[in-house]
Amino acid sequence: RAEFANAVQAAGLTWIGPSASAIEKMGDKMTARQTMRAAGVPVIPGEEVEEDDETKALTALREASERVGYPLLLKASSGGGGKGMRAVYAAADFDQAAAGARREAVAAFGDGRMYIERLLSGSKHVEIQILADQHGRTIHLGERECSVQRRHQKVFEEAPGPTMTSDLREAMGQAAVSAAEAVEYVGAGTVEFLLTSSGEFFFLEMNTRIQVEHPVTELVTGVDIVREQLRIAA
Repeated sequence: RAEFANAVQAAGLTWIGPSASAIEKMGDKMTARQTMRAAGVPVIPGEEVEEDDETKALTALREASERVGYPLLLKASSGGGGKGMRAVYAAADFDQAAAGARREAVAAFGDGRMYIERLLSGSKHVEIQILADQHGRTIHLGERECSVQRRHQKVFEEAPGPTMTSDLREAMGQAAVSAAEAVEYVGAGTVEFLLTSSGEFFFLEMNTRIQVEHPVTELVTGVDIVREQLRIAA
């Protein structure tokens, strides 16, 4: 929470983690997409709809869906864990799916703003662990593949990714570093990508914290990520 980060620093304490600004930019998924696009990081084709009024928002989303094309994903800007997300395969199903996703987003996050992404079926879900210090230096520690999921929740992760090549790892790792640098990130974080069957990859979201699955990377690299985050803060 950006508010908590600000409160800790205002109290004269050392905040362990990224700035409130970075948390805000990456925590709002529409803002994150726009920030990544400006930084040259590939994002999934789609459109953001900045509209609070329900009727106007649904109209704007319907118009955006025609430009993006089917199949598509409806997603909540403040979403997570699959809440406020719907896959839509035909225009006839769009209105009901959009209304349902918006209601769920408002109930879960108090924010009904939605955006649309092209549904990239058969893609792999790959995340890159990054570390960034307070002097503008950012590195990545390779990938964790988390494609095996149930109800949009990861079941297990593995590293190195079974279909990863050294060239792809370097390209995806550099994109993750660029994503972190775009928001002047500090500390440990994870940049998530979708990897298509053709080898293209697209920014999905950034987790501005240490994730529960970080030990997968620790076991492969030998780097204690929690220790490194404390050292960065110090």
